[in-house]
Amino acid sequence: MGLGKQSPRKIPLAVPYDKIPQSQGHPFYDRLQSILNKNGFDRYVEKLCEPLYAQGKGRPSIPPGRYFRMHIIGYFEGIDSERGLEWRCSDSLSLRNFLKLEVTESVPDHSSLSRIRSRFPLEIHDQVFTWVLNKLEKAGLVSGRCIGIDSSTMEANAAMKTIKRRDTGENYRQMLERMAKESGIETPKYEDLIRMDKKRKGKKLSNEDWESPTDPDSKVGKMKDGRTRMGYKPEHTVDLDSGAILAAEVHPLDKGDTKTLNNTLETTIKNLKKTTDTPPCEDDPAELSADKGYHSREILKNLDDSTWKTRIAEPKPKGLYDWKGDHEARRAVYNNRKRTSSEIGKHVSRLRMEIVERSFQHILDRGGMRRVWLRGRENVQKRYLIHVAGYNLGLLMRKLMGYGTPKGAAQGLGIAISINLGLISVFIFIFQSSDEDSFILAAFIG
Repeated sequence: MGLGKQSPRKIPLAVPYDKIPQSQGHPFYDRLQSILNKNGFDRYVEKLCEPLYAQGKGRPSIPPGRYFRMHIIGYFEGIDSERGLEWRCSDSLSLRNFLKLEVTESVPDHSSLSRIRSRFPLEIHDQVFTWVLNKLEKAGLVSGRCIGIDSSTMEANAAMKTIKRRDTGENYRQMLERMAKESGIETPKYEDLIRMDKKRKGKKLSNEDWESPTDPDSKVGKMKDGRTRMGYKPEHTVDLDSGAILAAEVHPLDKGDTKTLNNTLETTIKNLKKTTDTPPCEDDPAELSADKGYHSREILKNLDDSTWKTRIAEPKPKGLYDWKGDHEARRAVYNNRKRTSSEIGKHVSRLRMEIVERSFQHILDRGGMRRVWLRGRENVQKRYLIHVAGYNLGLLMRKLMGYGTPKGAAQGLGIAISINLGLISVFIFIFQSSDEDSFILAAFIG
């Protein structure tokens, strides 16, 4: 073979179609594409979004199926920003095939994705999430009989140094400068402000007093790693029999678990009624497992003898309970304690800690949603729902082909090919030998 030398790049005026480099395809995305095509995904979302577009003549927009596919790619590739989605899809021929792009078409840019997201209401994204949930139910991955619920944190696209007081409109430094002048320091330096801020009493950042001008929906709170940041609180209800996420809500970060539980459970019941033939009801309640943050007398009293059979972990009491004549709350707490301390309750609690936390790990950390680049809770909820739909599609892919992510599929197929090539080499070596023991070994391996 002769040495190939790099020559100056020449751009031809025309290239035959058969000379254009073609992708060999990715086995994961090819299989996922066949599932979406078989179930009519593109026609479904086009019919869903058709009333939102002009009825007369106009410039054709980006197909809705391509918009949702790009966000599903965001989950599988772990890409957090829409600009990153554009770059990744532009660099990959297999992803261009998954997006059904023609040779002359370019990947939708990030500004187009933002514009379409702002025009599509939250209900459209919710219906796409429910469509994916229906496909999981047909594959036997949704039962709705044993459900776990938990919440986590997401860092918002808002900086702590830009927050302002609601009453005066001052940022944090301006407030410190005013307080320093009031204390007698005429021209305070930055070091003086830091020293005074460390020593002053009653220092706190309350959401009642402070807000972010760039993202008013975000709230001050502690992240899972202990940092204080502006953020949101995602909350999942997960089918503990399969790991499928039945509902995913994004709540304000300053709302406690007992404040957001009812809203998430209502969404779960709504999705189960659209998906399963036998959703939970008062005559046939479903198991509900949660951690100590959801334990409340009022919560347990409302859920007792309802659609849910609670198994909520109970915090260690500081003393004797004073029921103050509330016999319904006393009955609900004791019933929940009995169910939680049983062997079934302990087993369900272990499942919840494993499966629900795994969903947050896949979506927030591996999937790139721990830090969001959108502003406004509704925008974050839209992106998060499609991200969770990608997670559910990963469960379906794991059942059909044994792998739930493109990386896992590529590694698994590579290992399988290596093992097969190794076995072929062993067989060739054995059958080339005339030793009787070699034939016995070959028969054993076969």
